[in-house]
Amino acid sequence: MAIDDDTQFETDEVSAIDDVSAKANADPAVGHVISFVKEKFHKAEDARQSDEERWLKAYRNYRGLYGPDVQFTETEKSRVFIKVTKTKTLAAYGQIVDVLFGSTKFPLSIDPTVLPDGVAEAAYFDVNPQVDPSTNKQTTPSKPYLIGEDGKPTEIEGVTQDDLDGRLSYLKDYLMPVADKLVEGKGTTQTQITFHPAMVAAKKMEKKIIDQLDESGANKQLRHAAFEMALFGTGIMKGPFAVDKEYPNWNEEGVYEPLIKTVPKTSNVSIWNMYPDPDAKNMDEAQYVIERHKMSRSELRNLKSRPFFRSNALDNAIELGESYDRKYWEEAMIDNETHSTINRYEVFEFWGFVDTEVLKDHDIDIPSEMKDLEQVSVNIWVCNDQVIRMVMNPFKPVRIPYYAVPYELNPYSFFGVGIAENMDDTQTLMNGFMRMAIDNAALSGNLIIEVDETNLVPGQDLAVYPGKVFRRQGGAPGQALFGTKFPNVAGENMQLFDKARVLADESTGFPSFAHGQTGVQGVGRTASGISMLMSAANGSIRNVVKNIDDYLLAPIGKAFFSFNMQFDFNPEIRGDLEVKAQGTESLMANEVRSQRLMQFLGVVSNPVLAPFAKMDYIVREIAKSMDLDPDKLTNSLADAAVQAELLKAMNPQTQPEVPMEGVQPPTSPQQQQKQPRPPAGVQVQDTTGGGGGQIGTGTAPLPEEQGFTGNVAQAVGQQ
Repeated sequence: MAIDDDTQFETDEVSAIDDVSAKANADPAVGHVISFVKEKFHKAEDARQSDEERWLKAYRNYRGLYGPDVQFTETEKSRVFIKVTKTKTLAAYGQIVDVLFGSTKFPLSIDPTVLPDGVAEAAYFDVNPQVDPSTNKQTTPSKPYLIGEDGKPTEIEGVTQDDLDGRLSYLKDYLMPVADKLVEGKGTTQTQITFHPAMVAAKKMEKKIIDQLDESGANKQLRHAAFEMALFGTGIMKGPFAVDKEYPNWNEEGVYEPLIKTVPKTSNVSIWNMYPDPDAKNMDEAQYVIERHKMSRSELRNLKSRPFFRSNALDNAIELGESYDRKYWEEAMIDNETHSTINRYEVFEFWGFVDTEVLKDHDIDIPSEMKDLEQVSVNIWVCNDQVIRMVMNPFKPVRIPYYAVPYELNPYSFFGVGIAENMDDTQTLMNGFMRMAIDNAALSGNLIIEVDETNLVPGQDLAVYPGKVFRRQGGAPGQALFGTKFPNVAGENMQLFDKARVLADESTGFPSFAHGQTGVQGVGRTASGISMLMSAANGSIRNVVKNIDDYLLAPIGKAFFSFNMQFDFNPEIRGDLEVKAQGTESLMANEVRSQRLMQFLGVVSNPVLAPFAKMDYIVREIAKSMDLDPDKLTNSLADAAVQAELLKAMNPQTQPEVPMEGVQPPTSPQQQQKQPRPPAGVQVQDTTGGGGGQIGTGTAPLPEEQGFTGNVAQAVGQQ
């Protein structure tokens, strides 16, 4: 596994430790750090042994392999393994991936808090302010104000226009021409144009984070985590870390000059390499996490080019030779048993809290603001009893950059429960019933031959085949060969197999029809019936997606938010913002969302209710439900008004005239002729509001209409 994804930005704390790296590496006290890391590793390794056994059993069920605990007798000929676990696991993995990447947008959003702090929620200015004739002043104040008890605006004491200018965020320069006219709050009239600085900052931060996730290849890493989450019960992600990404570029002379850009990146960590604090039930409670790497010689050398790795310690570790120790679970998962040696290095990456006394023993200068702390968060790398890196945790606020999401939450364990564990018993039952059915079918499908040799000539070949001739010798008459047929009970075994498969559906929450089983009976025979069944089947995946929102998407989004706020000093993205994971919203079918949105749009089409609806938001959501990009297809209210004016200016002749209320628009004779006419003999009521009475008993039929005597078909019928 190549480790190239955790280069941190340089901070004062990191430099303080790196300055004494050579002295700390030569100090005998380095052994205290190594023993400290190894002690924590062995403690975590011993604590998760029972979990490793569960994962091994889940892996074998997925691969269709029998473990050493399954022993067959000599009479059992069949070794068949029905891999229903693989089908269920892939079905769960497919649904998770569909939720995460099924829509056009990553299921993560950034919105301002309910009461934004440090940035204005809304501000407006009046393009046509009203002036009081008596005072010749604007009736609307130009400073932040509140509505008093008399219903009139009163300026807030102690708040100046400069305070509002400082809370406009990115819009400060944009609104500079009207800065003296701005008022904090939302406009209430058509002449008052409202801006939302907090929302603008939030959406810019959202676009930046989604762009960073795309550039770092988060989709691929999340798919790996989703697969292990479905199979083993827990998926692990790591990051974000700063890495240098190369963008291909050629100059005018055709010389390759790549562009190097520092971007944040996430990565997937296999559940087998994750050793968390055994006393923690989730990442919020974890005091430390150790990741075990398997690195080649070249990968270990490449660490020299990354910040704060000790070159002399790396050289010593490489000279000591490969030291990777293969664990028992790795031996069990290897298909080729003849390959016993591995040329790799074992590297431990420690993230967690260390007592300050341990750092003082290494003569490491602790920053002044941290000297009074009893423990500090550090990152330590160890290989071949060499400390190849030791830095302070650069993230603020301090966090351990690992995220563990359970498939099914186990409140008393760090690791969750997956599909394979839930159906372990039913998988065993299905295998047993299928083996019994096959062995019985093989036994009952052949005759057992009984031979009376006293009636046969000695020395004959007793092989039985069509056309075989047996020679009898003299003696009492009777049958010398007897054929015995065993009863076939394979049907009863298959019924039990089907029952075990139904129990597998119940234990996993994934019915067989959800992943392609045919022959569904009952309510599932119709389209509406299968739709209801599929909707009910999504109930089990909702809890899984909620776990993804709470334990993976939201923490990663907050980590990216903190990363950008700490290392990217762009004023456009700074504000009082909050991260929201939207994975559960993807569970609602787009057709259902679109239908509900169209129904709501029909409700607010009433002129009385129209002012209460956010039409721009409704239009954006309709575009999302159709899997379309709302940013490319929709306008804001201000942009829509501008575009409407442009269309009116470009096509003035196409604008329809709006008739006055109560007056019917005139129609030409051609239009009157095209209007549908009532059948002959039908009374027509006056709907114009003139008289309200009858206007006749009918109209004369036209040619080709029923009742016209000149029609050829009617004339023939009368004859």
